[in-house]
Amino acid sequence: MQYLELTLPTPEENLALDEALLRAADADRLDDVLRVWESSRLAVVVGRASRLEEEVDVAQCQSLGVPILRRCSGGCAVVIGRGCLLYSLVLHLEDRPGWRRVDVLHAQVLTKLGEALSINGLSIVRAGISDLAIVHDVTQGPENDAARWRKVSGNSVRYGRWCVLYHGTILYQFDLTWIGRLLRQPPREPDYRAGRPHEMFVANLPLEREEMIMRIRQAWSADSILHSWPHAQMRELLASRYSQTAWHWER
Repeated sequence: MQYLELTLPTPEENLALDEALLRAADADRLDDVLRVWESSRLAVVVGRASRLEEEVDVAQCQSLGVPILRRCSGGCAVVIGRGCLLYSLVLHLEDRPGWRRVDVLHAQVLTKLGEALSINGLSIVRAGISDLAIVHDVTQGPENDAARWRKVSGNSVRYGRWCVLYHGTILYQFDLTWIGRLLRQPPREPDYRAGRPHEMFVANLPLEREEMIMRIRQAWSADSILHSWPHAQMRELLASRYSQTAWHWER
């Protein structure tokens, strides 16, 4: 697998690049890729079908100058910024036919990531449909004590014709108070959340950034550096979608 560590100047460009990587792979111009990036600017990113008013405190975002952006994949709103690592996997499905089932895809990708990130007596496991959570005691299930399960990663999927984009967030040194300030309680919740507000539900992963990246790279054998990425397609998507207010707001 090829590896790309690249953060472009704006969140819009970074979201456009994720979709450009998927399109390039779908056109057989790119092998499997692991990308990591981290926004220096605070932003709210909603899912492809999200209704902004249901998931985001729009007035608060506007008053604070925090952009509300839309990604090409599903799922609910997240807050990104310094201390929140974002990773993107672009994977060909020809040799992974079972991964066309989204439940199988979530299970296998998140199991691998969770095993790679488990450290210092903490278990990082799949929780709900598409989360990773810290579990402080794995001898009992989440129904017995939900407070022991704290979300550290949310993930989402976009299928192409031949490939899939699987990407997500990993909190590690993020100011978690921003999540409760900018997001509403989500319209749908995994059972393990048990109705908890954001500040009681999320946590930072106790790993340094470089160690976390090293572990993710090792898990996916992302050994070769990707030197040429789809600049032109990213720019086209930026112009036609990600720089357009209508793309982010009209749903």
